[in-house]
Amino acid sequence: MEIIPSRSETVGGLGVRRALPTRGRRTVGPWCFADHLGPADVDASREPGVGPHPHIGLATVTWLLDGELLHRDSLGSEQTIRPGQLNLMTAGDGVQHAEQGTGYAGAFEGIQLWVALPDATRRGPAAFEHHGSLPQVELASGVASVLIGEFSGVVSPARADSRMVGVELAFTSDASVALRPDFEYALVVLRGSAAVAGTPIEPGRLASLGSGLDELALEASGDARIMLLGGVPIEPITMFWNFVGRDRAELAQAGRDWNENHDRFGRLDSPLARIPAPRAPWPSGA
Repeated sequence: MEIIPSRSETVGGLGVRRALPTRGRRTVGPWCFADHLGPADVDASREPGVGPHPHIGLATVTWLLDGELLHRDSLGSEQTIRPGQLNLMTAGDGVQHAEQGTGYAGAFEGIQLWVALPDATRRGPAAFEHHGSLPQVELASGVASVLIGEFSGVVSPARADSRMVGVELAFTSDASVALRPDFEYALVVLRGSAAVAGTPIEPGRLASLGSGLDELALEASGDARIMLLGGVPIEPITMFWNFVGRDRAELAQAGRDWNENHDRFGRLDSPLARIPAPRAPWPSGA
């Protein structure tokens, strides 16, 4: 097991802890991005919000612990998400969306994850789905919510384009869960603390577990909420800004298309400012 510090970033006016990607770990199976949002106190004067921005080649997975958030996209979707619910947007060859506050005041915390799409679907049509509740698995001292994939014989209704799993583990003492040896796994602690083989894991850290495991024993004292991410590694990917692809030219073209208002990303009216794509960071921008 390797413990990797998250990076501190600011997104939509909120502090986030970016567990993926970092220099120590770029991906876990097909998972390629993990932002722990908050915790923060929000109100009408300080709402979370990210203006219209594009994606290609990935799916966004949004899960809240506290608060609420409004998702709007160029497919016409308009969906408020609250704790215990899942928003999943598949970008395919291009989509744009915005996330904004709802007027909610109080504690806000959550996680947004990205999944790299396989070649079979990464250039396909965009899609959005919302799940108001998710299946759960009872643990000895808590419960596991199955966001995506199959866990302990329970299958999430959410779309999964590759072999993968995403589960939130909420427990108060020791817990043991079955794993698949062919999956890579990692843990992101959202609340509380836990330990694996006596090594503590706290918020702001990603625990990379690698592959080859068929069981995971977790130790906790008090309430802990942990994301378990796993899956089979996907084709080598390249990332730039909000895009996932296979080569630099593809990503640079997506940035140009966005800045030129190309139809591939659809249209979205939003009270928030549209975010321009930065210039690609490699020489010649292609």
